[in-house]
Amino acid sequence: MTEEERPPTPEQRQAPRAPEPRRAPEAREARETPPVAEPLSHKVLMSLLGAWALSACSAEETALVEAHLTECAPCADEALRLRDAVGLLHADGNLDLDPLLRSRVLENALGRRPARVPVPGWAAPYDAETARLDALLRDIGDAEWHAPVRLKWYEDEGAVSRRTTVAGVIGHLMTVDGLVATSLGLDDPLGSDASAHPTERTESFWRAAKPPPTRTVHEPWREQSHTLIRTVSFAGRGVAELSVSYGFFALPLRDALLDRAFECWVHGADIAEAVDYPYKPPTSGHLHEMIDLATRLLPAALAIRRRSGLATPARELVTAGSPGRSLHLEIEGAGGGDWFIALDSPAAVGSRERAVAQVALDGVEFCQLVAGRVSPEDAAAGQDGDREAIRDVLFAAATMSRL
Repeated sequence: MTEEERPPTPEQRQAPRAPEPRRAPEAREARETPPVAEPLSHKVLMSLLGAWALSACSAEETALVEAHLTECAPCADEALRLRDAVGLLHADGNLDLDPLLRSRVLENALGRRPARVPVPGWAAPYDAETARLDALLRDIGDAEWHAPVRLKWYEDEGAVSRRTTVAGVIGHLMTVDGLVATSLGLDDPLGSDASAHPTERTESFWRAAKPPPTRTVHEPWREQSHTLIRTVSFAGRGVAELSVSYGFFALPLRDALLDRAFECWVHGADIAEAVDYPYKPPTSGHLHEMIDLATRLLPAALAIRRRSGLATPARELVTAGSPGRSLHLEIEGAGGGDWFIALDSPAAVGSRERAVAQVALDGVEFCQLVAGRVSPEDAAAGQDGDREAIRDVLFAAATMSRL
């Protein structure tokens, strides 16, 4: 028997095998690279929300779920509820959740990816302010819906106020938003025979709400605001110029929704103050649009006060579209800019060259003046020029406020 044919000894059988040759790093990495994740259906992604909230998803599943949350509002709401619930499971942590958590998550989700159905730019302030108020309302408890809120506005020469509750404020917003809904052919929450005057509509709602409204008013208001946004998003370009009647004046739909965004912010701040909740002003761009709307309406408001004998007579009437005596309104800070308010006729054009007075105001303070939260005497940080013109414009701005 040759050496090659002889069977191995026990020592040879126990000897370790020679190591396999080491693969090149490129080959190993190529083999270990995971396959590209395929898109998952809505049903599957929804089933992963619980695991996502517990941080139990794989990296690929986490990426797919979080991408889905930026475009699916129901799943985003459910994900927030699950993540909040998971936070409560940690007994050693503080059970007082950060009141800004919801608004931060929503802001991040909305900022990462545009909506599949884009909201028109002119409706964006209303969309943003209703979303912010909705987040506030979801974070307060049942008892806080009965917290007292004092609504303020300005009439003629003095301040006026009315006491209600958080639920009453939401009912007020819903009933006045019903005017916009009617212009779009949608249902009016007060019925087809309701008045078009905002104050009369609100009083009618409050009288009919027996017992006083509770948090049950939240969902109808929320659904109404969502319906308005969906409707204008699908309606096309011409819808922006539809007329919305407020009984004693009318606005094109694009301005009416901006007016409703302004009211939503102002009353959201009223509610936040009543329940001790942090609430910031609108974004600088949206605040600028709200200020611009107020300045465009100021000449007409001034003319109404003049007809009532509450403002000085016009001094230099000009033909429509011509430059006339003006007040230079300089808005500082967020939403800032320069506006020129025609003083003698609503049909005149404000002009830098014809400016006879100047007023400097912070952007938020100007909006508080227009909302009736700041008196005309306390509003202006800087004034220069014709004192009568300054007084007339500041008082006209204050009397643009209403219930």
